[in-house]
Amino acid sequence: MLCGTDMDVAMQKHVGLVLMLFCVLAIAPNAGAQIRNGEELLRAMHDHYRDNWYETLTFTQKSTTHKPDGTTQSETWHEALMLPGKLRIDIGPPGDGNGVIFADGTVTSFKAGKVVATRPLVHMLLVLGFDVYRQDPQTTIGEIRQQGFDLTKLREDSWQGEPVYVVGADKEDLKSKQFWVEKKRLLFVRMIEPDQREPSRTADTRFLDYRQLPLGLVAARVEFYLDGKDVFTEEYSDIEANPKLEPAIFDPKQFNEKHWER
Repeated sequence: MLCGTDMDVAMQKHVGLVLMLFCVLAIAPNAGAQIRNGEELLRAMHDHYRDNWYETLTFTQKSTTHKPDGTTQSETWHEALMLPGKLRIDIGPPGDGNGVIFADGTVTSFKAGKVVATRPLVHMLLVLGFDVYRQDPQTTIGEIRQQGFDLTKLREDSWQGEPVYVVGADKEDLKSKQFWVEKKRLLFVRMIEPDQREPSRTADTRFLDYRQLPLGLVAARVEFYLDGKDVFTEEYSDIEANPKLEPAIFDPKQFNEKHWER
């Protein structure tokens, strides 16, 4: 039995514990309950990494094509990014002049140093895997909505043993345009959509093997499936975050003159 000072101390401790418990319950609910749609998820992805993500990135890529007859063919690509929205791919030795530049909503292809094609294109893997963490969330939301993803649809699922958010499709729907984001780290891991060349077929792209960099992370392996068959694989090495890059290397007019140093 307590009396006097002992009772006052006990009461203070009791009140303190009650207040602490109240605060914990108030500020630490299930994080998933706070994300109700695709827009909120994209904002959360940006806010989580906005002070801890690279502006530029370079890497060497082993690109492997899986042919219908079971054989494979590999080649080396050299890639550079400047976020948001700029990606350059040199296919084979840079001096051969073969490659692609994605910049300002346009893709330009080169062969032997000459432009062979140019057209408008929003590179959704660049937007969801990289730009989302660096650019204004409203820009990302606009780009994704413009490409036909339904941001009002959001559900939870699991992917390779991890909980994920799925935006754009109902459960069991693996054909509609949708993207998947790992819940714990808020990292993009999967995109499903009708194939651009053959809309009757389904393209399924997977970002795997995320590696921690001095700033941000990168998926060091990307797999491309078409109607459930593995058709193309990318494997990254020599990954460098925030190298110094000239904006000119992303200018199609300077494709032959400007390269980056490794």
